[in-house]
Amino acid sequence: MAKGLDAQARQGYALIAPPFLYALLILAAPLLTILTYSFLTDGYLEVVRDFTLANYVQVWTDPIVRTVMMRSLTVSALVTLVTVLLAFPVAYYVSFMVRPEKKATWLFLITIPFWTSYLIRVFLWKVILGYNGVINSSLTGLGIIDEPLTFILYNVNSIVITLAHAYAPFAILPIFVALEKIDRSLLEAGRDLGESRAMTFWRVTLPLAMPGVLAAVLIVFIPTIGDYVTPELIGGGKIPMIANLIQVQMLALDNRPLGSALAVTAMAIVALVSVVFLFINRRFLKVRL
Repeated sequence: MAKGLDAQARQGYALIAPPFLYALLILAAPLLTILTYSFLTDGYLEVVRDFTLANYVQVWTDPIVRTVMMRSLTVSALVTLVTVLLAFPVAYYVSFMVRPEKKATWLFLITIPFWTSYLIRVFLWKVILGYNGVINSSLTGLGIIDEPLTFILYNVNSIVITLAHAYAPFAILPIFVALEKIDRSLLEAGRDLGESRAMTFWRVTLPLAMPGVLAAVLIVFIPTIGDYVTPELIGGGKIPMIANLIQVQMLALDNRPLGSALAVTAMAIVALVSVVFLFINRRFLKVRL
């Protein structure tokens, strides 16, 4: 029996070894390279292999870096909040209001934005929000405004709108899956006990859907904090985020050690924020349930 288990274990290891090694090569190797570079010294057109902590000291003491990092966290938090708040009603409607045979069609329609490139979608929002874009042209044509609005592009608001639209499907789908797993008899029991629909939603539906909400928050928050394209195009390069600062250090200034230190610091902050949010969410579920 033990030999049979050992043989099965060896077969299992043999099956998972290729994808594990592939993931290790594709994911771990670049991260280790960036981490190593962050402790090296920048020289003239080369990286000097001298260990130093000066890069991290500069990252944590430079006021420009702090400003850009706080802006990145703020924008990402706003995008996450807006996206999840708008995604939840859509997911709730599809899960509870749409007939079962039509849910697949609705999910198909929700994924339509994935048919086009992310870069094309960003350019489309630039056209919509531009000085002579769709919004300004429509308002001017209707006589609502005399001159095109200049505050709807190249600012934080336009970045938040663009990113919220781009990541909306990523938030809708996990929330929908969590809502689909809820036993409808629990909701009926709550109403049979005299609870209103609003209180049943607050005390039953929302807590049970929190795993999907949590997944949506992390799926949106983590990539948006490192987004490069949207601040560059929609922000006009006037509102740089941490990814733009890393690009400048890595390519424009050829300071790979400092750029690597910025990247590692950003990843560490994102990981810390994610862990804190997971802890808060777990405590929330314990209190509510």
